[in-house]
Amino acid sequence: MVTPPDYVQHNSSPIQDYEERVALHSPEFSADPHRAYREMRERYGSLVPVELAPGVPATLVVGYRTALKILNDPDHFPADPRVWEKNVPADCPVLPVMQWRPNPPRSAGAEHSRYRAANVSALDGVDLHALHGIVETRAIPLINAFCAAGSADLVSQYAFPLAFDVVNAMLGCPPDISEKAVIATTAIFDGVNAEEGNRLFGEAVLELVRYKAANPGDDVTTRLLQHSAQLDETEAVHQLISIYGVAMGPMQSLIINTLRLILSDNRLGDNLLGGSMSTRDALDSVLFEDPPLANASCTYPRQPILIDGVWLPAHQPVVISLAGCNNDPAIGTRTNTGNRSHLAWGAGPHQCPSQSAAYLIAQESIDQLLDALPDLELAVPVEQLVWRPGSVQRTLADLPVRFPPSPPLQVQ
Repeated sequence: MVTPPDYVQHNSSPIQDYEERVALHSPEFSADPHRAYREMRERYGSLVPVELAPGVPATLVVGYRTALKILNDPDHFPADPRVWEKNVPADCPVLPVMQWRPNPPRSAGAEHSRYRAANVSALDGVDLHALHGIVETRAIPLINAFCAAGSADLVSQYAFPLAFDVVNAMLGCPPDISEKAVIATTAIFDGVNAEEGNRLFGEAVLELVRYKAANPGDDVTTRLLQHSAQLDETEAVHQLISIYGVAMGPMQSLIINTLRLILSDNRLGDNLLGGSMSTRDALDSVLFEDPPLANASCTYPRQPILIDGVWLPAHQPVVISLAGCNNDPAIGTRTNTGNRSHLAWGAGPHQCPSQSAAYLIAQESIDQLLDALPDLELAVPVEQLVWRPGSVQRTLADLPVRFPPSPPLQVQ
């Protein structure tokens, strides 16, 4: 628990702000968030007073049904943070992830509808059959680079570069620009020098927009630029920041978190090998239990509002904990196999429009690896794996594995 510093501005509300808040930025939370969610729920119920960063208060939603009410009520809970961010320091580590941008996740009303239409159209244009081939052609050289060694770190040697390559192919991004973007994205999600990472990321994406305006192709960036919404250059940049930033970090996290589950859960691994479960089932288990974007869905009440017996202040973040809500015992399911009622993709008007592509990329990435190296196993006990710090994204720092050395795969 933390006590907010004197400089924190308390929003006007029918009740006094909490003197103590759960610090989501603490090492203790990052080390074991699931225990933290259980303890929060026991103490506070579905709505928890938290601190996102030092001096940045918010309410964390850990109740599944409460989350659905909020996500499906954009009139009372819009996603536009502009009033809130006026009082947030420029160097706040969560600001780059939460600040207003002219894109669907951070807008409301007519603005949201216009931006979302352009994004949905651009993403719906992705050829899933061709995307399957893109994943395969990118995965095989990565596997060949370490298959003879008998060991690898699947974060740095597989999932991260694979997600990087596939997303860049979808966006039509040339290698020199994509290198700049991935460095900046890592800084933003790690919360290390996030302000500088935010600036560099914007510069890289602007370079991509100008490149595709001059060199159009069959890609997401070109379809955004050519959409009837007639996005200007700045708006196009921010659509891509949303697509690119979310796809890069969370996509590789979904791959890694699912591989961790498969390699650490003997029952799941055996069922996959035996054919009674699919990789898609494993992905949904992870999307329930350890969704890559654990606490990234934010809304900002227009006025003080009473929900579940708690007054929420106006313009203060209400953060939907996708991980906390998915594991809410009130929804009454103990098995997630074949169950896709999780909130990992969001809900309501801000539901992720790229689910089909994301499932395909993650599933094909995992299948390619397990087909090539069926005897893959963790190189350390699962409890020794280290999660990267931060409350927004849930992902491992590395995933060391070992396997019998194998000859390189044939490239088709």
